[in-house]
Amino acid sequence: MPFFRPFQILSAFLIAAPLLSAAAQPPAITLTPAFVEAGSPELIRVSAPANANVVGTWQGRTLQFFPGRAVASHGKTSGASAWYALAGVDVESPLGPSSLKISIRHDNTSRELTDAITIHPAHYQTGSITVEPKFVEPGPEEKKKIEAASKAKEKAFAAATESTGIDRPLWSGNFIAPVPAQSPASMTDSFGKRRIYNGKLASIHKGTDFRARPGTPVHAGNAGVVILAQPLYYEGNCVMIDHGFGLISISMHLSRIDVKPGQQVTRGQQVGLSGATGRVTGPHLHWAIRWQGAMLDPMKLLHLNLNNLH
Repeated sequence: MPFFRPFQILSAFLIAAPLLSAAAQPPAITLTPAFVEAGSPELIRVSAPANANVVGTWQGRTLQFFPGRAVASHGKTSGASAWYALAGVDVESPLGPSSLKISIRHDNTSRELTDAITIHPAHYQTGSITVEPKFVEPGPEEKKKIEAASKAKEKAFAAATESTGIDRPLWSGNFIAPVPAQSPASMTDSFGKRRIYNGKLASIHKGTDFRARPGTPVHAGNAGVVILAQPLYYEGNCVMIDHGFGLISISMHLSRIDVKPGQQVTRGQQVGLSGATGRVTGPHLHWAIRWQGAMLDPMKLLHLNLNNLH
């Protein structure tokens, strides 16, 4: 058996202790999912005192954090404080490195955190669709309707921006699908698909289409405030819900609207009935997620665990 002198044991302990301490410390910033793709929603977590002031920026957008509880690796809530921000990467975002910056101010002290985030490509399909010619080459009357719809959407997005004055998001817990089925078979078209309309107009599908017979109840994916509820040119009968902190869900092509602007809704509350209004090839529900102008994959949001955060 080898013999170790006391000072050798002490030296080994002094060297190993900082390493063990560093290994035990969780990362200052964590993103879920850790592999960041274009179009992906991201839950950002940073450790900070509960009474701190936490702000951040990423991809030229402001991150709005709210205080919550850190969750230990074994699923038990720990006593450490954590701050969360629900953000995301636009489907057309530039790929490659990006810089996430967070500032923590507490008791007249400040701490600056920076993390290099690589944005990876998401692989989307390409498909062709045939619609009425007026939706590809609109005439003068259609252009007036398109302009009016654009102004209505701008007004709604501005109303959502005003909600940034709140200290917590309006949503709580996991988001749910707007119609009952969530299986891949329930979708007619996927997020991010490159579309060619009538062989001429190319665009990116910035939502998820759910199979839904006309008259199927459509529900709010989470709590929030209605910021738009009216017919639009391409979207048809449309309902937009502001979930706070720049996050908006959009339900399109409804046959009936059951809510009004300014109305508060709860998760699962009926907001209308599915239909085939606007630019469609048949009855379905188009559901989109927007965060500060970035269009995110709705199905990835549905799979993101947001329970017990606040």
